[in-house]
Amino acid sequence: MSQIFNKSGGYRKLLSFNFATIIHLGTVSFCKRFIDWKQDPLGKTLGQMMGASRSGKQNIIEGSERARTSTETEIKLTDVAKASLAELLGDLEDFLAARDEIPWSIHAKEHQALSAIQLAPFEYTDDVLHDYWIYLHGEKKKFAPWLDNESAVVVANALNVLVQRALALLGKQLQSQEAAFLQSGGIRERMTQARVAARDPAAPDCPDCGKPMRRRTSRKGDFWGCSGYPDCRAILDIGKVTTTSD
Repeated sequence: MSQIFNKSGGYRKLLSFNFATIIHLGTVSFCKRFIDWKQDPLGKTLGQMMGASRSGKQNIIEGSERARTSTETEIKLTDVAKASLAELLGDLEDFLAARDEIPWSIHAKEHQALSAIQLAPFEYTDDVLHDYWIYLHGEKKKFAPWLDNESAVVVANALNVLVQRALALLGKQLQSQEAAFLQSGGIRERMTQARVAARDPAAPDCPDCGKPMRRRTSRKGDFWGCSGYPDCRAILDIGKVTTTSD
């Protein structure tokens, strides 16, 4: 495992990404079916709604890939994805409001039914692109009674619920990314730590996995942390580690 680079990629396993992809496909279909381009001569409504849904999906991808060298960039792009979906939510609310409709209550049976549907996890294979889209189309069918409904109001409300679920997932993702950044820092910090550790003869081996430990700093002071973090979370009190010389 690299001492400098973070793990990256794997976004197809993220529930937030899979919801965002279903939302994007649903938004494209919604706009084509229910927003008359003749009544939208500048294309602003169509373009902004499709663009916001696409941005939500694409920024999750880019953030996941950029995580290798920058947790800070990953956090920023995840936040952009969240903001883009929030923008889409606003457009969907406006669509309903313009028709004197009110978004479904969280207590409505339709809202609860959509909220109860769970996505199955995606497992990587040796034919990822092919197998992912078989998976995704299968998961999207779970929402077909609402997303394929003949009523624009039903579809807009269904997208509202899915966007709210995606926003909640992205909020948890940001919390996790923040915790990872506070624990391991940015790439410059890790590069410095790796160089210092490489020439630190006092660094002990991890008692759990055997990998060399690295000097870390927290609010309570310095400590030894396993270089295999986050796979291994072992720590040692620096004051309790002694070395002997010949």
